[in-house]
This record gives sequence, structure tokens and C-alpha cells, in this order.
Amino acid sequence: MGLFGKFKEGLKKTRETFFGKIKKILKGRKLDNETKEEIEELLILSDVGFEATEYILEKLETLDEDDAYEALKKVLKEILGNNNILNVSNNKPFVINMVGVNGSGKTTTAGKLAEYFKKENKSVVLAACDTFRAAAIDQLKVWAERTGATFISHQKGSDPAAVAFDAVNHAVAKEKDVVILDTAGRLHTKTNLMEELRKINRVIKKIVPEAPHEVLLVIDAVTGQNGLQQAKMFKEFVDVTGIVLTKLDGTAKGGIAIAIVKELGIPIKFVGLGEKIDDLKPFNAEDFVNALLEG
Repeated sequence: MGLFGKFKEGLKKTRETFFGKIKKILKGRKLDNETKEEIEELLILSDVGFEATEYILEKLETLDEDDAYEALKKVLKEILGNNNILNVSNNKPFVINMVGVNGSGKTTTAGKLAEYFKKENKSVVLAACDTFRAAAIDQLKVWAERTGATFISHQKGSDPAAVAFDAVNHAVAKEKDVVILDTAGRLHTKTNLMEELRKINRVIKKIVPEAPHEVLLVIDAVTGQNGLQQAKMFKEFVDVTGIVLTKLDGTAKGGIAIAIVKELGIPIKFVGLGEKIDDLKPFNAEDFVNALLEG
């Protein structure tokens, strides 16, 4: 199945619940007060959020096209279509710091990213920097075995920055292509967590000054507006460069993707569209919007 097919299948719930109705309302019609009110309600209900919804409606009014449906597709692609590609430099190692709250699918995403890079013929180091939870260490080890990645870990309760340092140091020594740091996500100790993430960044810069090259925030799409609040908090403390939106196939409110990009200005780099090892896909705005509206 191609990428569009995966998006189409993964966004089925959202399309059938909200965006399919928007298509019926707008297709072949100009935007008027009646249709504006109808789609405003549907957009907000789909977790697009108030700010992004107002922006979309203003743009549709400005465009004033005879087919508001086609205009909507243009607006959504414009919102979502910037800087989505993960540009992996040829300088080794390329370091990715994975952040996000516990339960967002962060460790699973780190494992699936390892598989993605393996298919790109890149060697990967997976680092278990969530030393607070023994289960997270064990889970990442399983992913390393499944994907053939090198696994770096310390004992439960160890300093996460020490694990990150060892992982990057190993990657430099062995000329590995990619290092993926799976960090903790304990929101109830927010201040400590953010200091921990900053310390990891400081420590790895001693080995690779430009690292981390990407800080990917993993958000569970099912959490909707809560996910947006999480993203705002992480952005405040850490230089988030991209979003990985997981469990898109499990929510009827896929509009959260639009809210995140519009309100935070952070591009979506990958999306999770299922449980299989290869169900983490690079984000493509055109395919996403077409799958959301066309079906």
C-alpha cells in the first residue's frame, strides 16, 4: 500500500466523522454565512481548535472562490506543508532527541524510527535515556533487537545524560549514522524533567557540538487538545524541531494536526498510522489533506 493509501486508511475515522461532512457542505459552492457556521462547528469539533479555525475561515473568505471545497484543500496544504522532511546530514552521527509525555508512544516511535532508518541503509544506536522506568529500558531493548540497532543503556535510576553521552560517544567511535535518544516524560515532575532534557543536550554537545540535530516531540493524536497543551509546554523549555503524531488511525479527531502546526509553528515530520513496525510514515501534507477530505 502506498503512502496515500496508508493516510486514507489511517484517517478513515476523522474523514467519516467530520471532514467528509465538510466536503458535502462546501463542494461546488461559495462560502456563505450558513456554510461558514456549519464548517466552523465541524472544524472545532474535529480538534482543529479555535485559532486555526478562525484562520481557515478568514482565508476562505479572502480567496472567495466558487468552489470553497477546493479552496479549503489549498488552505490546509499551505498550513501543513512547510519543512516536513527530516533532513539527515551526511555528518555522522545524526542525533535525534525524542521527547514527550509517558504514554504518547515515544519508545515505540523510537523503535519504529530505527526501522525507518534501517530501510534507508543507515546504522542506528538506540539509547535508553528514560532511566526512571525499567519497563521503558526493556521495551527499547526489544526494539533494538527487532531492528538490528545497537542498544545503549545503564541501570534503572542512572543519570540519563550519562546514557546519552555513552550513546553518542559510541556512535562517533563506531561511525554509526543515527543516534536516537529515548528520554523520560514525567509531567508531574515537570521542572526536573525539563532540566534533565537540557542537561542531555549540554552533555552530547561536548561530543557533537551541533547535536541534537532534531528534537522530535511525540504526541498521541487521541489526546486531542491535551496534546496541544503538552506541545506548548515542551516548546517553552526545549527547542522542538518537529512533531511525531502517533495513533492517528485511532482517533476521529485528526484535526489536531492542523491545530498543532498553526498554533505552534512546529512542522509534523512523521505520523503513526497503525501498530505494525513500518506504520510510522514521513508526513506528506498533500497526501494527508487529500486523504482527510477525499477518501
